Amino acid sequence: MRQRDQWLAAPIGAGLATALLALAGCSADDSGAAGQGEPVVMGMTDKVVTTDPAAGYEPGSWLLFNNVYQSLLSFPKGGTTPEPEAAKSCTFTDTRSQVYRCTLKDGLTFSNGDKLTSKDVKFSFDRTRRIKDENGPAVMFSALDKVETPDAKTVVFHLKTPDATFPMKIASGAGSIVDHTAYPADRLRTDGKAVGSGVYTLKEYGAKQAVFGVNPSYKGPAKVKNSGMTLKFFHDREALKKAVRSGGVDIAYRGLAMQDIAALSNASLNQQHGTQVVEGGSAEVMHLVFNLKDPVAGKLGVRKAIAYLLDRSTLVRDVYQHTAEPLYSVVPAGITGHNTAFFNTYGDRPQPDKATAALRGAGITGKVKLTLWATPDRFGPGTVPAFKEIAQQLNASGLFDAKVRSVPIKEYEQGVADGRFGVYVKGWIPDYPDPDNFTQPFFGKNSVLSNHYNSPQITGRLLPKTADQPDRGATKDTFRELQDIVARDLPVIPIWQGKQYAVARDGISGLEWTLDSSTVFRFWEISKAADA
Repeated sequence: MRQRDQWLAAPIGAGLATALLALAGCSADDSGAAGQGEPVVMGMTDKVVTTDPAAGYEPGSWLLFNNVYQSLLSFPKGGTTPEPEAAKSCTFTDTRSQVYRCTLKDGLTFSNGDKLTSKDVKFSFDRTRRIKDENGPAVMFSALDKVETPDAKTVVFHLKTPDATFPMKIASGAGSIVDHTAYPADRLRTDGKAVGSGVYTLKEYGAKQAVFGVNPSYKGPAKVKNSGMTLKFFHDREALKKAVRSGGVDIAYRGLAMQDIAALSNASLNQQHGTQVVEGGSAEVMHLVFNLKDPVAGKLGVRKAIAYLLDRSTLVRDVYQHTAEPLYSVVPAGITGHNTAFFNTYGDRPQPDKATAALRGAGITGKVKLTLWATPDRFGPGTVPAFKEIAQQLNASGLFDAKVRSVPIKEYEQGVADGRFGVYVKGWIPDYPDPDNFTQPFFGKNSVLSNHYNSPQITGRLLPKTADQPDRGATKDTFRELQDIVARDLPVIPIWQGKQYAVARDGISGLEWTLDSSTVFRFWEISKAADA
């Protein structure tokens, strides 16, 4: 599962069943738009690591993919149900969600003038799986057996096992379609160029910026509200903040610290600096993870004591400046099946008496020595301060002697993989807005957590039960049962659910349609007033 666990909602309704079973053209006008209005400049500290969708698996690269390439399906603004994009229609043709058939729209072309046919779709999926880049999205298609193309407009996906979330997977950046004549079949393209059929073309890509022009041959539901986008990459958060204040960029996205957002929000309310702070929904989450083979963290009584002592409300107030919300289950709010299992079991305020009882029940009478492992390089600037706050909360009870260790990302990942850490951090930005993406990667086979947790009830019964259910609303009771089991076993403790923010100069509009739990940042929705 991809590491979209870097830093940085509309609920899925029962109507998803119909949408997933018979996706049909939902836009009356699929002629696209040539773009109009002013060009927009956006700054961020994330990097676009690659322009090749067979390799990119982090927020910066997916931002590029979602705007330069088309997928068969896409998430509409403010929605979490996939709708047709390059496809005219898509449907499961069997009752077990194992055969998925899509028909392409007429007249699709790539930005280089080549026609887009079913051959390109098959090539794109086969290529991603063949290359199987360790930093790429191939793992999302582990259930895909083969892709067939009966004719130039028809694509049939055959799955090894049922997967009702397959439409969501192909609607993500992982489903990007490339021109089979412009990309090598067995290796990555490394020249920094891109040939897609999406809303924008990539005109320039380098270490300092990426420049996007409107694609005049785009054919799809998006209506473009600007005449181009430029992404400027900043190494320094302070420089990004200064740039949006001074007008060096029109928008600052992904990279400002919590204190910066709070300060700019206050300035905006006081009509200072000519900026506005736009807040949107997010399904980004952060967890404490426990290595169940660790001699300390492996004891259930220790994990229970921590769960009873964690004060999320103080954490999000003092460390995150209310730019996040307390999270009490592994499926975040706004996603089907969310419950409050940890709130129900451990409460929302420290309970030292219950924590003491949990430790005594485990035969522990002295202070528990504990190291919380973190890294500042991936999960955001608040990660280490947050862990220090958690350690302080544990120590204030008199039951723990906790400290925080922070190491660079490579050392951190190796330590997790080697099982050297007892308690560590995991942040997660979903691939697609479904409860499966908050559970299968963590508690299914080949867990990304590397924490030695296995629940036969989850892997053998609950996850398979949801896999072939196209009506995702009908899975909510199963996912709630799963979350109750996690709260009981405590392989992780959810900490917070994030919010998305963009800071923009006055005269910028449309950002509210780019910040939602689909995690798709839609360039085409952003407009800039001529006098801005």
